[in-house]
Amino acid sequence: MKLMRIGDAGAERPVVRVDESTYVDVADLGDQFFTAPDDFRSTVDARITAGQVASFAGERIGAPIPRPHQILCIGLNYRDHAAETGQAVPDEPILFTKSPNTLVGPHDDVRQPRGSTKLDWEVELGIVIGRRASYLDDHNAAREAIAGWVVTNDISERAFQTERGGQWSKGKSAETFNPAGPWLVTPDEIPDVNALGMWLDVNGVRRQTGSTSTMVFDPYEIVRYLSQFLVLEPGDLINTGTPPGVGMGFKPPIWLQPGDVMELGIDGLGSQRQTVVAAR
Repeated sequence: MKLMRIGDAGAERPVVRVDESTYVDVADLGDQFFTAPDDFRSTVDARITAGQVASFAGERIGAPIPRPHQILCIGLNYRDHAAETGQAVPDEPILFTKSPNTLVGPHDDVRQPRGSTKLDWEVELGIVIGRRASYLDDHNAAREAIAGWVVTNDISERAFQTERGGQWSKGKSAETFNPAGPWLVTPDEIPDVNALGMWLDVNGVRRQTGSTSTMVFDPYEIVRYLSQFLVLEPGDLINTGTPPGVGMGFKPPIWLQPGDVMELGIDGLGSQRQTVVAAR
């Protein structure tokens, strides 16, 4: 199942994608996707069987989840990305956070902050939490806590991140810094989340090519691990790290500028397209 939110920014409504041209409206079901997922799925199936589907009409696609309680991020989670940044592979997941209001739709503009000189891209697998979870015992318990997977672009301002006191959240939390979508894909549709190809182009040039198979800590370990330190809530988003090919890894580095276009995607999870614009 692919859960989406469509409509103008701030007025999106949830729908379930049936195919490329049609969807089922589920706005009347409220939070049932998280609170009663089996009932939610049964209702969606019944509506499809009854022909209660509508056609997409060029609506804007928003992030597939509303503003989460928290956005958690894992740094240096691909061995080859750690190498390109000159840093050691971590022994434990490196955790940082992004402001929840960084979340935008998959095709929304990315705004370069005022004073930015080192704007960078990062295609990532996003985990959406499905139920309240803490102190999870093992990977099986972590699986049960996951509502689905999503493509994210962990936009970063490297000067803010590394040259302004070494506080990563400064370089991660500007407005529009977390495009997500186009949809949340439920786990039953992805046979092996640890074998998904990933890619990102800038202005039509391939910059990132990777696979979730090269993660240091896989998604289930990340969820289990984080639950030992904090409470995960339904709708929380976890960005799981990026493969090599980020702008800071080139020699010389390549930084995004207004007018640049990023296109990115993950096998089975869809694709995104953003244009960089100057902050208002």
